[in-house]
Amino acid sequence: MPATHRALRHAFVAGVQVTDVQTGKETAAHTEDISAYGCFIETFTPFPADTSVKLRITHDGQHMIAHGRIAYSRPKAGMGVAFMSFEPSSHAILDEWLDDLRR
Repeated sequence: MPATHRALRHAFVAGVQVTDVQTGKETAAHTEDISAYGCFIETFTPFPADTSVKLRITHDGQHMIAHGRIAYSRPKAGMGVAFMSFEPSSHAILDEWLDDLRR
């Protein structure tokens, strides 16, 4: 069954560091798209669904840090991440990015 999304996703390529909160395993990749509720991360080695992760997304010199959960995982393709919470000031950065993408 295909994943459904709560909000319009925008094409958005940015560097991202993803850390498995439980094991500390890290992977560097990039986003493919983003919305107010999550993003898709292209990676050859995605984490399994339901993994709790910390994300550091970097775009145009700004860093957004969020905590999330892997909503779905596609082997050798990537993973969909649902945002669960944001570090202070990070939600404002995401809003700014989304405002720019809507223009």
